[in-house]
Amino acid sequence: MAVVAPGPVHAQESPTVADRGHREAVVIGHRGASGYRPEHTLAAYELAARMGADYIEPDLVITKDGVLVARHEPEIGGTTDVADRPEFADRKTTKSVDGEEVTGWFAEDFTLAELKTLRAKERIPQLRPNNTIYDGRYEVPTLQEVIDLSRRLSRELRRDIGIYPETKHPTYFRRQGLPLEPALVRTLTRNGLNRPGAKVYVQSFEVGNLEKLRRSLRVPLVQLIGSSGAPYDFVVGGDPRTYDDLVTPEGLAEIATYARGIGPAKDRIIPRDAGGYLTEPTSLVRDAHRHRLVVHPWTFRAENAFLPADFRSSTEPGAWGDILGELEVFLATGIDGVFADHPDIAVEARAARRAPVGAGARG
Repeated sequence: MAVVAPGPVHAQESPTVADRGHREAVVIGHRGASGYRPEHTLAAYELAARMGADYIEPDLVITKDGVLVARHEPEIGGTTDVADRPEFADRKTTKSVDGEEVTGWFAEDFTLAELKTLRAKERIPQLRPNNTIYDGRYEVPTLQEVIDLSRRLSRELRRDIGIYPETKHPTYFRRQGLPLEPALVRTLTRNGLNRPGAKVYVQSFEVGNLEKLRRSLRVPLVQLIGSSGAPYDFVVGGDPRTYDDLVTPEGLAEIATYARGIGPAKDRIIPRDAGGYLTEPTSLVRDAHRHRLVVHPWTFRAENAFLPADFRSSTEPGAWGDILGELEVFLATGIDGVFADHPDIAVEARAARRAPVGAGARG
């Protein structure tokens, strides 16, 4: 595998150049179209692409035999039927994941062949009961299967469907003796995607692994930023900085040395007050753009439980509120993309923003 020497990040060609040039926000199918299908399934990814998403987003964990698969977390009991499989009852255990004790079944304790016997299920059935009709229908996909799907759909839909993988809990997996990064670099390289101009972003909530990936990947990297807390590699390394420090002008300048963008929690863009209502936008979008960083906030979801109070339709957590209204407010801040569980609605909001005033009116 060829290793690319570090150089000025902004000299790289990347999808971000085209994305910013068109001044149109990209739509990222967050874990696929996870508002309509169980997340991280090929069905969810395919639906996202058919709904108009520019990218599909697999969260990556790794199997016992070193294969990258798409799951939200190392613990798979909440997203598969493993708890109902008596043959795997003895795999249930407790592990420390980023400093928190988690009990369940973990991807790295299963071979790929064993994982393929499991079936996906809806992670938040209390909010998305309609998705539960698909429980038990879909396998856990590998990263290679996600890439293959994106290529098939790109040919069929006649537009390039990108992938936007996230390395989940990289410090945790490194401590398990199963680092994610070598397998990710190998997979992208093998598929001809480790090159300038490939429609790929790679993201992480940690910093050190992105800095290392910068030396071996030729695709743009995105620093994820939580609404609170700190990158876990900072915590274990004794670095006192937090995500608050990363969004300062100084922190953004440092991010720009290894990444092409940031993926902040959306309340970093427009905070909420004590009642859950939106307040005034921060300077984060403007500050990031000064450092030529694209800004892709997360996550836009239609259910009241996730919406600002301004846009909730009722007190029913699972009912849909005015997600179009929320998206319109955030798009007006100049963000460069959105992570959306309902990508069709994000595509609609983007189209409405670019439509001329009065378009479609009847005389």
